Amino acid sequence: MGDTGLRKRREDEKSIQSQEPKTTSLQKELGLISGISIIVGTIIGSGIFVSPKSVLSNTEAVGPCLIIWAACGVLATLGALCFAELGTMITKSGGEYPYLMEAYGPIPAYLFSWASLIVIKPTSFAIICLSFSEYVCAPFYVGCKPPQIVVKCLVAAAILFISTVNSLSVRLGSYVQNIFTAAKLVIVAIIIISGLVLLAQGNTKNFDNSFEGAQLSVGAISLAFYNGLWAYDGWNQLNYITEELRNPYRNLPLAIIIGIPLVTACYILMNVSYFTVMTATELLQSQAVAVTFGDRVLYPASWIVPLFVAFSTIGAANGTCFTAGRLIYVAGREGHMLKVLSYISVRRLTPAPAIIFYGIIATIYIIPGDINSLVNYFSFAAWLFYGLTILGLIVMRFTRKELERPIKVPVVIPVLMTLISVFLVLAPIISKPTWEYLYCVLFILSGLLFYFLFVHYKFGWAQKISKPITMHLQMLMEVVPPEEDPE
Repeated sequence: MGDTGLRKRREDEKSIQSQEPKTTSLQKELGLISGISIIVGTIIGSGIFVSPKSVLSNTEAVGPCLIIWAACGVLATLGALCFAELGTMITKSGGEYPYLMEAYGPIPAYLFSWASLIVIKPTSFAIICLSFSEYVCAPFYVGCKPPQIVVKCLVAAAILFISTVNSLSVRLGSYVQNIFTAAKLVIVAIIIISGLVLLAQGNTKNFDNSFEGAQLSVGAISLAFYNGLWAYDGWNQLNYITEELRNPYRNLPLAIIIGIPLVTACYILMNVSYFTVMTATELLQSQAVAVTFGDRVLYPASWIVPLFVAFSTIGAANGTCFTAGRLIYVAGREGHMLKVLSYISVRRLTPAPAIIFYGIIATIYIIPGDINSLVNYFSFAAWLFYGLTILGLIVMRFTRKELERPIKVPVVIPVLMTLISVFLVLAPIISKPTWEYLYCVLFILSGLLFYFLFVHYKFGWAQKISKPITMHLQMLMEVVPPEEDPE
């Protein structure tokens, strides 16, 4: 009787297990609010607390500075709308990667994944976490610079925390994003409301003769746009997670139309607040614009500013990790990276290997002393690929007419954005030519060597090495290939 009962219980367990879903593909967990939070949370990071000084130094006047910030918001919105057409036409995660694949074939797509995965995105991730670390350390080392070992250890801890959260759960990652987005909107609201109150009280003297002494050279304007658009970087991040967005045909463009103008309004009003409290000269001399603002306006509560700026940067880092992990996942799925990077966690249904890889590369980049210059030089490569991607939209209007386009922007928008991308890529080289830009191009092209050796020809000895490594990693991390390519 005991054996019969045990056998019956096992049969019941098998029956229950057979009814459980076995899907090991990315889940559609993200709604409109999460989409807006990812856009706002990824764009508003450390940029608005750093770039105002850089934009002003190139325009040298308040009026052109505010116009640049507004124009950058318009460009980001137009670029995001082009990406919305691409994202609803090709509903695959990975941002620019699948669009370049469809428009031009595997080589440009591989070069994008090579440049993005190895340098551009992990370096950006590391820099954002470095900004977080410095703001957190600053209150503990008043009057002196925090020790580098302390800063870097905290950066490594932040990268580990964010990578772990996003590896454990899509929903947990989006919850963290929503919480930190709310926190950063608090400090944005504090700065904006404080500035508008002071403005209403008559503190308008810094806006007198707003265009006096303005720099109108092409080089200065281009560099001002370059720094402003750096602060808006992230406008395309929602396209990296199209497969996990519920009802993307509706939610993708709606999140863009709501999210980016919201960011633009916040950026303009924050700059107005800064100029209400500081003259142009004082802003240029400030080491940290938001902290200087807090010291002058909030008095005893000025500690709120570095705290919430830290929240802002960690939220941006989380959004960057959340989306970049999907790019690695898609590149691995297409065979352009290690195959294990395209695997999905059996328990968590997240691209855990891709996120872990991203975190490791980002951690490596915190070891050198100064990588800010590296980020600046490779940001020009990002606009090179933005331009190629938007040009691909125009190309596919003729070569892929059969594709359904739930969203179709007027052709003048991608044409304009392509021309602006060319301008942004060439302007810093023309205005201040340096060897580093050549090194950057050579590094991108060096990806061709790896492409032909490991992707195109697939030498047998490479397969013999990679297969056992993949098998052991698969067992260690409990990951499996996705059951089918999401459409």
